[in-house]
Amino acid sequence: MNELVQRLSEGEHPVEASLRPDKTATALKECIDRGYVYIKFTDTKGGTDLGVSIDLEASNLNEADFFNQKGQVHIVGNLTLNYVKVRCIADIDLKTLEGQGYLEPIGE
Repeated sequence: MNELVQRLSEGEHPVEASLRPDKTATALKECIDRGYVYIKFTDTKGGTDLGVSIDLEASNLNEADFFNQKGQVHIVGNLTLNYVKVRCIADIDLKTLEGQGYLEPIGE
């Protein structure tokens, strides 16, 4: 298995919602509504931005108050990182747009 995938699959890691041009809860909501969000693993060299196709059934947005930037979102989605299919799981606080996340390799 790829070294980066293995590292991000072991334990939880600091993440942030990677949003441009505005880093706001509203911008995150717009990304979620489109079904695609960038999650950045900040503890890698230079950070690792991953584009995640959101699985709305596996994700949890019930605790999110995007308008008041309160609560958190549980985002789950799939992607391919360095030729390895993985599932990204991240919990993001809407006040800071930071949280914890990890990857799960998906068996072929």
